[in-house]
Amino acid sequence: MTMGSEREVRLNGVRYRWPRRPVVVVCIDGGDPAYLDAALQDGIVPTIARFVRQGFGATADCVIPSFTCPNNVSIITGSPPSIHGISGNFYLEPGTRRAVVMTGVELMRSTTILAAFAAAGAKVVSVTAKDKLRAQLGKDLDLAGGAISFSSEEADRCTLADNGIADVLQFVGRPLPDMYSAELSLFVLEAGLRLLAQRRPDLMYLSLTDYIQHTYAPRAPESDAYYRSMDALIAGLDALGAVVALTADHGMNDKANGDATPNVIWLQDVLDSTFGQEATTVICPITDYFVAHHGSLGGFVRVYCNGAVTPAQVIARVRALPGVAMACDKETAARMFDLPIDREGDVVVIGDAKTCLGLSPARHDLGGLAGHRLRTHGGLAEAKVPFILNHPLHEVFAARAARGGLKNYHIFDFAINGAAV
Repeated sequence: MTMGSEREVRLNGVRYRWPRRPVVVVCIDGGDPAYLDAALQDGIVPTIARFVRQGFGATADCVIPSFTCPNNVSIITGSPPSIHGISGNFYLEPGTRRAVVMTGVELMRSTTILAAFAAAGAKVVSVTAKDKLRAQLGKDLDLAGGAISFSSEEADRCTLADNGIADVLQFVGRPLPDMYSAELSLFVLEAGLRLLAQRRPDLMYLSLTDYIQHTYAPRAPESDAYYRSMDALIAGLDALGAVVALTADHGMNDKANGDATPNVIWLQDVLDSTFGQEATTVICPITDYFVAHHGSLGGFVRVYCNGAVTPAQVIARVRALPGVAMACDKETAARMFDLPIDREGDVVVIGDAKTCLGLSPARHDLGGLAGHRLRTHGGLAEAKVPFILNHPLHEVFAARAARGGLKNYHIFDFAINGAAV
C-alpha cells in the first residue's frame, strides 16, 4: 500500500495515490451530453460551467452495453466488464439458461476502489439512488469499521449494521423521495453534501438515477429544473474543498415514432417467425424493476441459439432489418466492447439511435410511459458521456486526455491522480 513515504492503493492495474483532499465522483445517470450542452448554453448550470472553464471538461465513452449496472461497476472498479464481470442489468446464466438479474455481489469479479481504500484506512462513502446498485457499489466495505453505503430509495430503512449510518432521513433533512422523481437523485446529492461537511470522507461516490432523462428531453422545463437543482448541490460540494468529478453511466436518445409510439424491433417475434418458436432466446439486458423508465426496451440485446439455428443464420437475418446498427457473434462483441465472453450471448444485436429492441409486445409493460415518448439507451448511439473535473489536470493527465480514448471508468484515476490540487 505504500511507495516510499507515500501511501497508495493499487487495483486492476491502476495506482491510486492517497487523496490530499476529499474526492467526490458523481455519476449523472443518463446524463447524455445533450442535456449538459443545452444547460451550459442556457446558463442553467453556472457551477458546472465554471468547472469546464477553469478545470477540465471533455466527452468520454461509456462501456457497451450502455446500461446502468455495467457502467456503474466499471466506474467503481476503474475497469471494463471483462475484468469485473458485470455485462448488463440482466443476463442468461449459461449453465442453467436461467434469466438472472445481474445485481448480485457474487457476480462481481473485482473489488471496488472504495473497498481498496477503506481496507488501507480511508474513510469512504457510497450513496446511490437505486437500491439495486447498493450491494455492488458497497462490495467488500466494512460497514462496522466506518464505511457508509446506502440508497435514497431505501433511506428510511438504513441501519448502522447494514449501511454504516442510521436515521438518514433526519440526517439529510429531506423526506423519503418517490422512486420515479427527480428528488430521488437530489436526495443523493444532499446526502453527499451533508456527509462531506460533517464526516469529511476521503472518497465518495454518488450515483444518481435517470428518471428525468428517460422522461423529458433536453430543455424541457422539468429537465432544466433538475439540472439547475443538481448544479446548486454540486456547488456545495465544491465549496467544501473537495475534488469534484462528474461523469455518466450512459447517454439517452428518443426512440419513438412521429405518433409518439415506441419505435421497436420485436426481435423475438422476428426470429420466431423465421426459425420457429424456441429456436432462439432473446434477452434484453436493460431489464430491471424500474419498468416505468423504459419498459425493458433498450438499444442492445443478446440472442441465444437453441438447437440447430446458428449464430451466422441469426446475424444474416437480423442485419437485414431496418434500424439495426450492428449484429455480431459473441467473440466479436467481447473483443470490441471488452466484455466477459463467458457471459455473452451467441449473437449481439444493437439498434441505431432511433430504434430500440424488444421481445414481443405482450412481454413488455409500457404502461409506465404514461403518454411520454420512449427515451432509452443501450447501444453505441448512447455511448458518449461527460467527463468533468473542478480542477485542471496535471500535465501528464492533460496529455493523456488529449490523446483521446477517455472512458467513464477513468474518472477516479483522473480525480485522485490527475487533478492539479
